[in-house]
Amino acid sequence: MTSLPASTAVKLGLVIDLDTCVGCHACVISCKEWNTGGYGSALADADAYGDAPLGAFLNRVHTFEVKPEEGPATVVHFPKSCLHCDDAPCVTVCPTGASYKRAEDGIVLVNEDACIGCGLCAWACPYGAREMDPVEKVMKKCTLCVDRIYNENIVEEDRIPSCVRTCPAGARHFGDLNDPASAVSELVAARGGFDLMPEQGTGPVNKYLPPRPRTPEPVPDLPDLADLAADARETRAEGFFGWLDRALERL
Repeated sequence: MTSLPASTAVKLGLVIDLDTCVGCHACVISCKEWNTGGYGSALADADAYGDAPLGAFLNRVHTFEVKPEEGPATVVHFPKSCLHCDDAPCVTVCPTGASYKRAEDGIVLVNEDACIGCGLCAWACPYGAREMDPVEKVMKKCTLCVDRIYNENIVEEDRIPSCVRTCPAGARHFGDLNDPASAVSELVAARGGFDLMPEQGTGPVNKYLPPRPRTPEPVPDLPDLADLAADARETRAEGFFGWLDRALERL
């Protein structure tokens, strides 16, 4: 993405390809590193290798085994973070107005100075995408790396969310989902991108691309065990060079 338009009709978000994601958690670690270093108060990360680790993450990857009605079972890695909903229930229930949705680009943010840590937004979010920082006692969430995407002090290719920049499989895409000509919108149209839990009526901006159907690989014809046993007996009887002569005759 080369530049961000200034229209109020912009809806910045992510498109996540469930067919491509390999569950490596690079996006999780990159998100943690970036937001701990530069986003508001640092994300909690205490006693990581001890008996009582304590931390907060803005992005997580869940892994499931899926068995379709036809075909083999497959493993699906499911990344999840804030979906920046059009009708965000976390914004509606916040008693202090700390949670809000920006008019200029649709990003949902939290004003940590106004957050009282009541947790109502976490209760209201149907996706479980809110996370209370156990040290700061304020709510944290994905910001789409708002401090990166508009930052003209970093090189242009890095002005995308950290998770997108890091994904080694190219499973994460970022752009304006309100622009039908954008790369992310075209990807959603071509692959049948879908909303997570559309019955909730929240209008999530982020979309998911479904896994492609898996075709089982054909099982190669295996040699008959009796033939293998006969070959072994003949090999022992005639020695290696006799076996080699017979093998070359078959070529």
